[in-house]
Amino acid sequence: MSDQEKELRVLRDQIDAIDKQIHTLLNNRARCAQQVAEVKEKHQGAQDAVFYRPEREAQVLRRVMERNEGPLADKEVARLFREVMSVCLALEKPMHVAFLGPRGTFTQQAANKHFGHSANCIPFNSTDEVFREVESGGAHYGVVPIENSIEGMVNHTLDLFKRFSLKICGEVELKIHHHLLRCTATDLNGITRIYAHQQSLAQCRSWLDSHFPSVERVAVSSNAEAARLAAEEGETVAAIASDMVADLYQLNIVTRNIEDQADNTTRFLIIGDQEVGPSGHDKTSILVSVRDKAGALYEILEHFQKHKISLTRIETRPGMQESGQSMFYIDFEGHAAEPAIESVLRELEVQSTELKQLGSYPSAVL
Repeated sequence: MSDQEKELRVLRDQIDAIDKQIHTLLNNRARCAQQVAEVKEKHQGAQDAVFYRPEREAQVLRRVMERNEGPLADKEVARLFREVMSVCLALEKPMHVAFLGPRGTFTQQAANKHFGHSANCIPFNSTDEVFREVESGGAHYGVVPIENSIEGMVNHTLDLFKRFSLKICGEVELKIHHHLLRCTATDLNGITRIYAHQQSLAQCRSWLDSHFPSVERVAVSSNAEAARLAAEEGETVAAIASDMVADLYQLNIVTRNIEDQADNTTRFLIIGDQEVGPSGHDKTSILVSVRDKAGALYEILEHFQKHKISLTRIETRPGMQESGQSMFYIDFEGHAAEPAIESVLRELEVQSTELKQLGSYPSAVL
């Protein structure tokens, strides 16, 4: 045996011993999770027990990153723990999560990122269906897009909060990367048509203009549908989609990251029917209606300035003018249980014609 083999043998034996310890600790953690479930069912009842606590999970993941000493990156370690927590939660109670489908969309990636791969994620054809499924109790939670750094707010999602009595329980931020996919070819030659969702075509416009100025671009219902068509129609067709879709339809990634802006990010909301406790780093979202008059928005914002609360988003909602009212969607830092936030909400309730608290929830961790 060479000196190299001797040294590697020692290191491999150490790895095997460490793996054994990790395995034992994982099973110990899983047994603890089962005991947590038993305690909750004992004191809350099997039907009413709340197994998923968004604020608790956010605190655990933040602590994981704070105590990490490397060489693994903070977020990589947190992702590993996210999956461990997902598996353990599935032992307590299987989680059913509705998301805006079809399978392979960025919304499914957001669901997996937030809940881990042990959650049972179910696709639905529209955001309305996701809201209905959660409100009816068919799913514990839903995942819906709310905002893209390039395209702006998803107004339809905002409007659904007026119709449904659901709460925001969390948020997910997902870096959006678009890839050019083909059936078996691995180059750019011979492409005569490119399928993609309309937003993806818009977000890759400069790259497409540079590489395929005269090739037909066809907008379809989703990037997953684009990939399905590319797989079905063969070599002269390409699709714009993600890694997950490439794997789903067994397509080759010809060119990665063709989006025009490298910082393209989409924010997703987790919707459910539970109130979420403070995690230490939270956001609150509200819908507030006021009489339509000059300075109405200024009067609303005065309350936040007075209590030194930072806004993260404000959006005007149309369609209220006929009733003489204006409606605003507002995100701001802090939890409704904090004294300053309580004061603002009380003041807004007095001033407004309607105040709907959509929820306080942990700011995105991963």
